[in-house]
Amino acid sequence: MATIDRKYIVVGGGVAGGYAAREFVKLGLQPGELTIFSKEAAAPYERPALSKAYMFPEAAARLPGFHVCVGSGGERQLPDWYAEKGIELKLESEIVKADLENKTLTTDKGDVYSYGTLVIATGSTFLNLADFKTAGADAKVPRLFTPELASFYEGYYENKGVNIIKGTSVTAFEKDDNGHVSKVILKDGRTLDSTLVVVGVGAKPLLGPFKGLLEEEKGGIKVDASFKTSDPNVYAVGDIATFPMKMYGDTRRVEHVDHARKSAMQAVQAIKAAEKGEVVDEYDYLPFFYSRSFDLSWQFYGDNVGETVHWGREAGTPDSKFGAYWVKDNRVMGAFLEGGSPDENKLIAKVAREQPSVNSTQDLVSAGLGFASKV
Repeated sequence: MATIDRKYIVVGGGVAGGYAAREFVKLGLQPGELTIFSKEAAAPYERPALSKAYMFPEAAARLPGFHVCVGSGGERQLPDWYAEKGIELKLESEIVKADLENKTLTTDKGDVYSYGTLVIATGSTFLNLADFKTAGADAKVPRLFTPELASFYEGYYENKGVNIIKGTSVTAFEKDDNGHVSKVILKDGRTLDSTLVVVGVGAKPLLGPFKGLLEEEKGGIKVDASFKTSDPNVYAVGDIATFPMKMYGDTRRVEHVDHARKSAMQAVQAIKAAEKGEVVDEYDYLPFFYSRSFDLSWQFYGDNVGETVHWGREAGTPDSKFGAYWVKDNRVMGAFLEGGSPDENKLIAKVAREQPSVNSTQDLVSAGLGFASKV
């Protein structure tokens, strides 16, 4: 079988893959230069819609409504978009073998593709219960929420009818005559009736056929500030990339949609710049996490290290704003805000980016969001 030649190949049809495609087009991609491989049956879509809007009681999110790049205010890239741009989008197609020395990839259909530049955007996959029970799975992991913040959300969820069971764990499931889950058995002896179980015990980077072929660190593929790997013709982006965190002088692997988008764009910009003998600015990512549930919405920026300073919790009702700052060595390293407007969220992002000094943590308690407005 003849080898199919492509200038660029992206392996992975998730958020990063879709945003990489957009950036290639923006920077002058020619028809026939790019192929994207995806195990999914659908063109790249915005993953947050699955947890944030798919089960809305009204106007639930459904495809084609949340294809990339609508999550960042961009154009919705339907399958026709890729065809119009001359991009080969290979859905339900998996790369099973990678030969980086000869710059070839083999699909599960037996097709062999060669590339000039490869972008690995394979993302993460879920941990199953067997993974969860492996050695090291009981390691302590630092969490964003402090007990003070968690108590508010726990109480709010319980008022909405969510029963939060603490101090025990699941030991078994039982099924009915049709093979469907019917009961959940807890370690403390209780039995819960159930028709649906969501096993949310974590995720792991999906390196697939690239495992062991490139330098790795912290569970992912080690990259530089342009997301180039130890192979100069291969880039890795999104969840699988362990990259230099310029702000903090260390390396990190970040599993978040914001980073998936931005790292994909950074890599493509670096690829195109290198073709002209140029370089791009270093990736300077500000850690960002958010959530929306019921009528609550919070955002966090920065690093949750040092002393946590809460403000506004005494007024912690759904229509009030409250938050927290993280202070280390008299500098504000991270900021959390519940109920913020877009402009207010930008203020706390600026705080985390600039890491202003603070003389007294009590000043932060008193000033609350007002501190951010003065940075």
